[in-house]
Amino acid sequence: MNKLVLFDFDGTLADTAPDLGAAANVLRARRGLEALPVDSYREYASHGARGLLKASLGMTPDHPEYDATRDEFLAEYEQGMTTHAALFPGIRELLGNLQSNGYTWGIVTNKLEYLAVPLVVHLGLYRNCAITVGGDTTPHPKPHPAPLLHAAEKTGFDPGNAIYIGDDQRDIVAGHAAGMATVVAAYGYCGNETAVQTWNATAIAQRPEQLWDVIENWARN
Repeated sequence: MNKLVLFDFDGTLADTAPDLGAAANVLRARRGLEALPVDSYREYASHGARGLLKASLGMTPDHPEYDATRDEFLAEYEQGMTTHAALFPGIRELLGNLQSNGYTWGIVTNKLEYLAVPLVVHLGLYRNCAITVGGDTTPHPKPHPAPLLHAAEKTGFDPGNAIYIGDDQRDIVAGHAAGMATVVAAYGYCGNETAVQTWNATAIAQRPEQLWDVIENWARN
C-alpha cells in the first residue's frame, strides 16, 4: 500500500499524561502546593510544557519566570518520562497491521526531539517507524504544516497520499494546511467538552481500535 500514515505522539499513540503530571507535581511540591490528580492534567498534556505549567501553576508565557520554570519542568520530565508512558491499548496491534499491509508510518509531534526520540525507542517503535519529526525539527511547529510536509518529503510521499492522526485541533489544522487527510483521535487528550466535530477532520476515531478501518477506508478512496 503506497500510503503514508502519520501520528501525533502524546494522546494519540501514547499515554504520557502520568509522567507529565508527575513532573508538574514536583514543581508544585517545590512551591509548597499539594499534588493534583493525573486526570486534571490530561486535557493539557497535548500542549506540552505550556499546557502543564498552566494546569499546575496557572503560569502563562507572559509570566516573568516562565522560561526558567519551563526549563525546570522539562528537566524534571526528562528524568521520569519513561516511568509510566505506554502505548494506548490497540496501538501496537494497529502498527503491526500497517507494517504487514505495506503502509509506511511515522510520527510528527511538537515534543522536542531530545524528548521524543528516546520515548519512541523506549516504547519499541523506532525500528519500524519511518520518521520521527519533533517540534524543533523544522523552523515551525504545528499548527504550521512544515513538520508534516517535512515528514512526507523525507519518506518520499506526496502529501495527498498521507493521512495525519492527532488528538488536538492544531493537528487537524496542520494536516489540512499540508494537504493531507486528517483523523481526530478522540480517545486522547481532547477533553470531554471539546467539540471535535467542528474541526472538519476527514474522520473521528473514538477508540484506537477504530483507526484501522478509518485508514483502510481512506486508502481505498
